[in-house]
Amino acid sequence: MPDPTAPLHTTAYGDDGPLVVFCHGLFGQGRNWTQVAKRLAGEHRTLLVDMPDHGRSPWSERFDYLAAADQVAALLSADDPAALVGHSMGGKIAMLVALRHPELVSRLAVVDVSPVAYAHTDEFRGYIAAMRGLDLGTLERRGQADEAIAEAVPNSTVRAFLLQNLRHDHGRWSWQPNLELIDRDLPEIGGWPEERLAGVAPYDGPVLWVAGARSRYVSEEYAEPMDRWFPGNRRVTVKEAGHWVHSEQPAVFLEVLRRFLRA
Repeated sequence: MPDPTAPLHTTAYGDDGPLVVFCHGLFGQGRNWTQVAKRLAGEHRTLLVDMPDHGRSPWSERFDYLAAADQVAALLSADDPAALVGHSMGGKIAMLVALRHPELVSRLAVVDVSPVAYAHTDEFRGYIAAMRGLDLGTLERRGQADEAIAEAVPNSTVRAFLLQNLRHDHGRWSWQPNLELIDRDLPEIGGWPEERLAGVAPYDGPVLWVAGARSRYVSEEYAEPMDRWFPGNRRVTVKEAGHWVHSEQPAVFLEVLRRFLRA
């Protein structure tokens, strides 16, 4: 288990240009953004961050969006404000960094998520049950893990994404995410801390709001809270993409993001 007092784990690419910081979603890790970060590294400095309770970052006693946002903010400096890019859970964290610490954020790209509480988290509950139900003590190879969760997670792309979190160190297997906490606090992860933002001003910097055309995480009903918190937002809907826009349509997503960062 990572040291709970340590800063969030990061990986950097690029030596010159404005800073771009990436925040991944639930069950992800910073390296999910590697290809995008490397493509941008010729004109930007890029930083991939493992969110709390994910990857190699510290585990928490409970999930708290404001605390997570402050942990990301601790990596940033007002002398070098960053463009934040966040997907899903990481998008909510990035939005809260911009709202609570606007001096640290030059611009914000929110990928397929809205500043609202979602009720549809059941699919994630099934993933957690499959991952926690895997007998790591008898596991000999990664392929066995894939076979073991195939019935519970029939989509091979989602299965591969989840199994990226399976580590083999010193002869034993372990999950990188804090699955017990995620399972317990899933309603909080699906939520949005609206009542704790009393007195917080909207973020008035430029905001790119990217939506997958087949996703239910961005819709017209969510435009009002997005406009209220982020009045400078511009929505771009990517065709033939669901929730994982940047993985499903990487070339389109990269071009949209690159244009936003250059504007």
